[in-house]
Amino acid sequence: MTDADPPPKPPYSPTPPVKKSRTNLIIAASAAAVIAAVLGTGMVVMHSGYGGKRAAAAEPTGGPADPPTPTPSYGEVTVDSFTIELRTTKRQCFGTAGCNVTVEPDLTYLGDSEGIDPSAVYEITYEIHGDESGPVIETAELSDRTSLNYTPSAISIASAGTKVSVEITDVTARGG
Repeated sequence: MTDADPPPKPPYSPTPPVKKSRTNLIIAASAAAVIAAVLGTGMVVMHSGYGGKRAAAAEPTGGPADPPTPTPSYGEVTVDSFTIELRTTKRQCFGTAGCNVTVEPDLTYLGDSEGIDPSAVYEITYEIHGDESGPVIETAELSDRTSLNYTPSAISIASAGTKVSVEITDVTARGG
C-alpha cells in the first residue's frame, strides 16, 4: 500500500432499518376501542330504555326476543275477604248506669296477602252494634298489604253484660 492509495473501504453494510413509530397504530386501536364502547353502551341504553318492542326490532332476525314482563294481577278484595272482631282496650263501668268501652278492630285477611295490590289503599267500613245510641260506623284503611290505620271507637253500653258485635259492611279500593 502506498500513501497515494485511498484507505480501504469497510465492507458494504446496508443502512440500518429505520424503526417506524407505532404511535399511529396505538391511536387507531384506541379510537376503535372507544367507538366500540360507545356503540355497545348505546345499544344497552336503547334496549333498556325502550323495552321489548324496540329492542326486539333492533335484534337480528331469528334471534330470541326478551319475553315481556308480566303485569301482576291481584284478586278482588271484598267484604268476604276479611273477618273482623273487636278488641276491648278500655272499659269503665258505673254500676247500673252502664259502661264506657273503647274497642279496636282486629281484622284478618282470609287469603294470601300477595293477592292484595300493594299500591292500593283499601277502605274497610265496619259497623259496631251494642252502643246505647245505635250502631257506630267506622272505617279502617289497609295500605301496603299489612299496614292498618284506624281510630279506636269509644262506645257506651247499657251494662257490663251487653254483647258488642261488629260486621264489615263495605270495602273500597283507592289507587293501585
